[in-house]
Amino acid sequence: MSMQRVAGDLGFTKMSLYRYVANKAELMAVMIDTAVGEPPRLDRVPGGWRPKMEKFIRLLAETWERHPWLPSVTVGNRVMGPNEIGWIDAAVSAFSGTCLTGGERMATAFLLFAHVRNTQSTASAGTQPWTTEGSVAVTIGELMATHGARFPDLTRAMAETGDLLDDNGRRFGLDRIFDGIAGLIAQRERP
Repeated sequence: MSMQRVAGDLGFTKMSLYRYVANKAELMAVMIDTAVGEPPRLDRVPGGWRPKMEKFIRLLAETWERHPWLPSVTVGNRVMGPNEIGWIDAAVSAFSGTCLTGGERMATAFLLFAHVRNTQSTASAGTQPWTTEGSVAVTIGELMATHGARFPDLTRAMAETGDLLDDNGRRFGLDRIFDGIAGLIAQRERP
C-alpha cells in the first residue's frame, strides 16, 4: 500500500490525498478502521465473560477472514481509529465484573488477539505451515518423510494430530487460555 497507489485507484493525485490524511500511517488507520467496522456489542450475551469472548473471537476471526491483510497490519505502535479502539474496549469490557485488574483485563484481551492472529488460517497470518494447504505443507511433509529420523518427536506428533490442528490449534489454545483465566478468577474469589 502506498499513497501513490491509493490515489491512483481512487482517481486522484497523490497530493490530493493529503487534504484528508496527513501521512501513510493515518491512511492505514482509516483503512483498518473502515475494514474492522463497528465493534461488537457483547453486553447482551448471557453467561459471563467466557460466552462473550467466544462471540468476540468468532467475530474477530470472521472480520480477519474477510480482510486477510488485517492481522499483519494491526500490530505494533501505530495510529488507531475509533472502531479499532472499540474492538479492544469490547474485549476488555467482557471481563468487567470479574476480579481481574484493569491491567489484567487488557493483557488478557491482547493475549486473545494474539492467539487468534497466530492461528488465523489466512496466508498473511498463522504460523503453523504444516497445517495449511499448499506448497509449504507439502514441502514439510516431504522433508519429514525423508528426514523424519532427525526429528523423531515432531514426526510422532505430526502422526498423532488427528483433527486437533484443523483450525491451526485455535480451539485447543482458546480452551487452555480460558481455563487458565477461569482458574485465576476462581482462585481469587475463594474466601
